[in-house]
Amino acid sequence: MRLFLTALAAAAVLLSPMAVAGEQNVEYYAVPGAMQLPFSEAVRVGNTLYLSGQIGYDAETSKLVEGGIAAETRQTMENIKATLERHGSSLAQVVKCTVFLADIKEWAAMNEVYVTYFPTNPPARSALGSSGLAMGARTEIECIAALR
Repeated sequence: MRLFLTALAAAAVLLSPMAVAGEQNVEYYAVPGAMQLPFSEAVRVGNTLYLSGQIGYDAETSKLVEGGIAAETRQTMENIKATLERHGSSLAQVVKCTVFLADIKEWAAMNEVYVTYFPTNPPARSALGSSGLAMGARTEIECIAALR
């Protein structure tokens, strides 16, 4: 019995995120620009890139784009595309996305734009409604991607 518990404890250590991250090269990429935010734009662990959630923020105007959920989704996806490319990946390498919506009733309108960014081999995805998003955004999308 003791051997079983020791093996179980060893397996738990090997599978824990901290142990995995500790054994691999972990790189943290700061959010570009002058804004000091309490999170990384992306984190690389081995050959996987984890992106923080993106919103329809236009860096040139320092505001959310106007035009509702469709315009915000388009800008969000462009922001994701740029972040992926900046860190050695692409939309074609995205394996999982999580979509947050300020109003789940806007799912269809968001999805109409979202699917154009993944015409083949769409990533796994979850979508959920929330009670509010940063800066009053209508959508926020986070992704996990493989690196080339």
